Amino acid sequence: MKLVTTLAALDTLGPAHTFKTRIYVDGPIADGVLSGNLILQGGGDPALTLERFWLLLRELRERGVREIRGDVLLDNHYYQLDPIDPAAFDQAPLRPYNAPPSALLVNFNTLNLRLSMSDGAIGARIDPPASSPALVNQLRNSAAPCNGWRAQVERQPDSDKLILTGAYPTDCGDQSMPLNLLSPEATLAVLFGALWRELGGLHAGQVRPASSEERMADAAPALLLEFDSPPLAQLARDINKFSNNVMAKMLYLNLGAHRFEAPATWNKGERAVRAWLKERGLEIPELVLENGSGLSRIERISARSLADMLNYAATRPAYFEFAASLPAVGLEGTQKTRMNGSPMVGSAWLKTGSLNRVRGLAGYVLGPNGSRRILVMLINHANAAAAGKAQAALIEWAAQ
Repeated sequence: MKLVTTLAALDTLGPAHTFKTRIYVDGPIADGVLSGNLILQGGGDPALTLERFWLLLRELRERGVREIRGDVLLDNHYYQLDPIDPAAFDQAPLRPYNAPPSALLVNFNTLNLRLSMSDGAIGARIDPPASSPALVNQLRNSAAPCNGWRAQVERQPDSDKLILTGAYPTDCGDQSMPLNLLSPEATLAVLFGALWRELGGLHAGQVRPASSEERMADAAPALLLEFDSPPLAQLARDINKFSNNVMAKMLYLNLGAHRFEAPATWNKGERAVRAWLKERGLEIPELVLENGSGLSRIERISARSLADMLNYAATRPAYFEFAASLPAVGLEGTQKTRMNGSPMVGSAWLKTGSLNRVRGLAGYVLGPNGSRRILVMLINHANAAAAGKAQAALIEWAAQ
């Protein structure tokens, strides 16, 4: 399903398209002091990572702001979504792939759980520190190998606490894992506070959602800066090579807002994809869309339709950017460990898809004399997880 979303976006918007995050101020700036509120307005940037958010705040410092004497207001009105329960899909709310989309999403809505060993004692902390949830560390030492340590550390959210149980291998030393702990607004508040202090900035007010009245004040806020996302070609690579679900959902929403105007909604995203298919003459009557990422139990597409779409892609100007967004077998992303040591390494570009009882594989295989073949293999079966050897055999057959 990510192939549908990324191809529709590249073919509609073009590989150089960017999404903008804007900063407004509603008061004067003098001697490094903003006497008023600072407004962060989200524009659906799917890749506002920790590093790029730091660059955004550094640019704010370069514009002469050292101290903010009002509040930092978070303007998410570009998306209009009902509240999302991160536990709804598979009862694993802390997994980063369950992060909810937001027009102003920072670092994929994750904070890091950092674990360490010192004199036999296991240390645990959230980085950057958050006032909530409280961390309850009940981990015990383990002599097991460090490989696979994440599966041994159990994370259980309980009201305003995060309880750590299970075992942590002594040989692991310092490790970290990203967690989808808080709402997008709360995560942004934690990250803003930490990075703004690191940059030498001062702020004694709140970081909070902007009300509609504050967004539409009579004295219109002044635009201070615009911050562009990476180009769409790079976003598509991050989505497909690493199967990033929240980025794919945001791209799907952005397509809806681009075609049918903001605010973005799930319905507009679906309408935008279907309108693109109709305009391009691609008939996919069985298509079922929900969020454009494949992290869904109802989304559907047939192998034949997916192959037709991949064939269509090869006729478009954005083809090379699209094909390059797929992970190369044995080299990178979700395909890094597939068929290692075989002649196929680097000779197939294939997007994977995995759910319980489901395995998918689709993309391009390099054939004899430089030809390229389309390969699609969709498996819906109780034993789908055992399909690795069959997938490898099909890839090798297609290459021959």
